Amino acid sequence: MGRFDQRVAIVTGAGSGIGRATALRLAREGASVILADTSEAGLVETENQLPERARRLRRLVDVANEAQVDALVNEAIASFGQIDVLCNIAGIASTGQGHPPVTGNDRAEWDQVLSVNLTGTMLLIKHVAPHMQARKLGAIVNTASVAGIRSGAGGNAYSASKAGVINLTMTAACDLGSDNVRVNAVCPGLVETGMTRAVFDYARANEKAHKLGARCELRRYGNPEEIAAAILFLASDDASYITGQSLPVDGGNTASLNMPGMKV
Repeated sequence: MGRFDQRVAIVTGAGSGIGRATALRLAREGASVILADTSEAGLVETENQLPERARRLRRLVDVANEAQVDALVNEAIASFGQIDVLCNIAGIASTGQGHPPVTGNDRAEWDQVLSVNLTGTMLLIKHVAPHMQARKLGAIVNTASVAGIRSGAGGNAYSASKAGVINLTMTAACDLGSDNVRVNAVCPGLVETGMTRAVFDYARANEKAHKLGARCELRRYGNPEEIAAAILFLASDDASYITGQSLPVDGGNTASLNMPGMKV
């Protein structure tokens, strides 16, 4: 018996990275999966890695578009009859070069990052939660970041969006707890994904690969499967008395002051 037998899960950002690792792990543990992303090629690649037995549905969805989110949820219900798990993983980083100071923020970029990372998370919860409330059962896991906990892990827009996800996780947990719907979040540290590829490519091209993850207590960066494992824990019955929490999965990055020059 898998932990997610006879359960149905929506995974946004399923076309790559943490989203793909989470969708594959859910399917391997028995879940029917609804794969959502803006990349058709990424979705197809994820679907091709699913176990043959896994029931699945894949759809192109912009999580910041409420009409598309509503259609996705309605199709999931029509196809599977229920939604037991929602994994909000879709997200984007700032598109500009580096991390400009707050006085240099580009308004269009700010709006885009918050629209996907924060508003998109809210929209999925808004449209999925009523179906969970009706059954008095459900688990929602959002994806925040260590950037939402402390500065230095992302630019202004990205960090603000992830801090918002952390607070939304708490407020949504309070709204939905009386209906036995749990809401938690993971806060990944440095993980090699498509979104962080530029960081890794730069480090490797400039002989700085040894510094990747060096400021974490475990002295290494993480991989998507390690984040997926934490997401599945929070989505499972093993976490049945946990709600409103944001769990750093960061190799100990947020456990210390972590000031530049402190670690070698």
